[in-house]
Amino acid sequence: MPNAYRFCSFNGLRSCGGIIMAGKRIKNALKSIDDKKVYSLSEAVKLVKTNATAKFDETVEISINLNVDAKKAEQNIRGVLSLPHGTGKVYKVAVFARGPKAEEAKKAGADLVGAEEIVDQILKGDIPFDKCIATPDMMGVVGKVAKILGPRGLMPNPKLGTVTMDVVAALSAIKGGQIEYRTEKAGVVHSRVGKASFTESALQENIKALLDVISKARPAGVKGTYIKKLSLSSTMGPGLQFSVE
Repeated sequence: MPNAYRFCSFNGLRSCGGIIMAGKRIKNALKSIDDKKVYSLSEAVKLVKTNATAKFDETVEISINLNVDAKKAEQNIRGVLSLPHGTGKVYKVAVFARGPKAEEAKKAGADLVGAEEIVDQILKGDIPFDKCIATPDMMGVVGKVAKILGPRGLMPNPKLGTVTMDVVAALSAIKGGQIEYRTEKAGVVHSRVGKASFTESALQENIKALLDVISKARPAGVKGTYIKKLSLSSTMGPGLQFSVE
């Protein structure tokens, strides 16, 4: 069937009756890649940038398929990382704090600061932030909306540095382009690594920084190949496989 693809793993496609339909822009992008080839990092970055032709600055995303069992706590890779060149995204950050710490957060550029009033806002369905920080004494308050924030990945976590008395440092890290990475059920880590407008070298450095952290986090119980597959794509562009020597 012309111009139709089943079970394709790329973005920017329309679905019609279970068939994925490719538009003209995507079809042109697909002509430039070989879905059976494993590209070098530099080749992959160049192609992803070239094919990011949407009318907005597309996000460049990486998928890292790991040989881990995410159901086992010791093999669940999770952490935070400040990318060398940031992510290109401006995050809105809420800080649960009172007194002097609340004032520190406001001066440091927090978008929303408070306690029970933020909880009330969340309970009404209004969540005007992308990240959330809390001082340790506020966790009892935050716990009232844990069932709402948790599924959205917004619950403050001491392991990620978002439950802390140093709200200024936490804010600075998030605003500066810090990312959170974690394995999903299938053992895949998905993460943004920048914008299509970034230079090729900036994207490559961001990708290498993330892969270095993931490699060092290899669980002791994992045998054989740890990183099984790498793929790179932009928000509306086709994905392609690549490797890093």
